[in-house]
Amino acid sequence: MKKTVRISFEGKTYDVEVEVLDSAVSAAPAAPVAAPAPAPAAAPAPAAAGGTEVKCPLAGSVFKLKVKVGDHVEANQEVAIIEALKMENPVVAPCAGTVNSISVKETDTVTDGQVLMTIA
Repeated sequence: MKKTVRISFEGKTYDVEVEVLDSAVSAAPAAPVAAPAPAPAAAPAPAAAGGTEVKCPLAGSVFKLKVKVGDHVEANQEVAIIEALKMENPVVAPCAGTVNSISVKETDTVTDGQVLMTIA
C-alpha cells in the first residue's frame, strides 16, 4: 500500500510517497521523531607544524586564493574560493593569525578535508 506523507525539513515542506510493507506498522500510531541536535562546532585543532589547519570543506578546484603567506587574517575572513559544480564556495579562516603556509595553488583539484593552508 502506498501513502503520501508530508514532511518538513529545515523550513521546507515536501510531499513524499512511501510504500507501507507491513500492515502491523501502519496500524500503530506513529510517534513524532525529533531531529537530532546538531553537534557543537569543534575548535580548530592546531597543526603539528605550529599552526591551525584550514581544511577544504568539499571536493572541487581552487578557484581563487585570497591571501598569501605572511598575510594577517581575522577569524571568519574569506581566504579562498573553491569551485564545485559551477558554484563558488567560500573558505573562511577558523581563527585570527598570520598565514604560515599555503599548500595549494589556484586551479588545483582538492578533496574534502584536504589542508589548504595553516594559520599561526
